[in-house]
Amino acid sequence: MILQPRDVGWLEVICGPMFSGKTEELIRRLTRAYYARQNVQIFKPKIDDRYDDEAVVSHSEQKLPGVAVENLAQLKGALSSQVEVIGIDEVQFFDDQIVEFCEELASEGRRIVVAGLDQDYRGRPFGPMPSLLCVAEYITKLMAICVRCGNPAHRSYRLAEDPQQVLVGTDEQYEARCRRCFVEGYPSSSPSSDDHQQ
Repeated sequence: MILQPRDVGWLEVICGPMFSGKTEELIRRLTRAYYARQNVQIFKPKIDDRYDDEAVVSHSEQKLPGVAVENLAQLKGALSSQVEVIGIDEVQFFDDQIVEFCEELASEGRRIVVAGLDQDYRGRPFGPMPSLLCVAEYITKLMAICVRCGNPAHRSYRLAEDPQQVLVGTDEQYEARCRRCFVEGYPSSSPSSDDHQQ
């Protein structure tokens, strides 16, 4: 349970691997804000069109109407001056300026709830997530279930052979894996180790 401050803004970060319920948790929190009659807006990057072009949708098909944006500039342009609670899904796809923007919103007295992958498919920090985690008042790190052994999973293993960091996908491209099964999936060594050697 989050003890919420009064008359001050704050930042909440929901993170974890794919299939851990990040978007589901984001939707749950924002739905409660709607019930509390607060003015809410939710955004997502346009690149994430897996289930809907505009709405924010979880893998379990829970959904909230949202605004899809190409970048932070579009998000700023679409943001209502009356909004009290701002939700951002797949925040790892935004550039580092999203951190300063979230800080500004919180300093204005608004509540910001963001959800995203804290690690990419190589097990390395993803985009602005490390900085968001540093400045957040509240952090929720969710775990998935390793599809190989059933242990708690905190990494997203890419099944598709594609070297680009950003590859939006579903269970056809990714699996949730624990530390051991993640490393064992790459016979030579952990991808994060390979990257540090380059």
